[in-house]
Amino acid sequence: MATKSQLRVNPLAIISTALVGLWLLIAAFPFIWTLWGSFKVQGDFFSKADWQNALYGVHTVKETGSAFTGSAYYGAWVQEEYYHAAINTGIVVFFTVIISLTIGTLGGYALARSGKRYAFWILMAALVFRAMPHITLVSGYLLPFFEWNIWGILPTTIIVLVAINQPFTLWMLHSFFLNVPRDMDESAMVDGCTRFQAFRYVIIPVMWPGVITTGLFSFLLAYNDFAVTSMLLSEQNETMIPKIASFLGTTQIEGNVMFAVAAVVSATVPLFMLVLFFQRQIVSGLTTGAVKG
Repeated sequence: MATKSQLRVNPLAIISTALVGLWLLIAAFPFIWTLWGSFKVQGDFFSKADWQNALYGVHTVKETGSAFTGSAYYGAWVQEEYYHAAINTGIVVFFTVIISLTIGTLGGYALARSGKRYAFWILMAALVFRAMPHITLVSGYLLPFFEWNIWGILPTTIIVLVAINQPFTLWMLHSFFLNVPRDMDESAMVDGCTRFQAFRYVIIPVMWPGVITTGLFSFLLAYNDFAVTSMLLSEQNETMIPKIASFLGTTQIEGNVMFAVAAVVSATVPLFMLVLFFQRQIVSGLTTGAVKG
């Protein structure tokens, strides 16, 4: 039988659980509501007469004969060719992450192992650039890009995103490399490895969770960016996030709000899948960087 101490309820645990549950509800509600509404028509999801229309799909049933419809997804992906924006996003994200991690791992390792004072000032300069608003950095690229006739294409946007993201990757990977003992490098070189071979075959395998964590943050920066991509890409080369804004239309051009709702859900789902897939590596990488050994 359970003792009285075991049956005693801890009020702090109840309050903590309730607060966590409330936070999860508040955080998840916008996405769940948007996901639900993406299968309705605009008259239901944006109903001013009765918000319950979004639950039961009154107008959706009248227009389609069913409480749910995929017309918003068909309109966004097929009619408006949202898949072009998805392909452009994949290209931009892939090259931004690969280039950022390549430079970041090499630079972070060099700065972590360097005993020179200039390493500190390089990191400080990187921190200053990281703190600047993205729009401030982008404005400096516009004039030369227009003069060289390279505005509106994917490679120039990738270059700018790498330049914006590089200070962050340097700082984060530098902190991870500081947690790797120098003895590992020295032991590998005593066994006949060069500095680069020790870095590649000994340090990187140990650093893999940190590299994945940094890569994920680089991915999020490139994937979710709006300011850089909307200013530097032409309409034909738009990525997913600016394309969502174009679905909303302007004062001159009528948009389709439900296309934007479907596109928002389509752009958000890959992020959930990515985080769930790499959750162990992310936690391991963050805890490794948080505790200096």
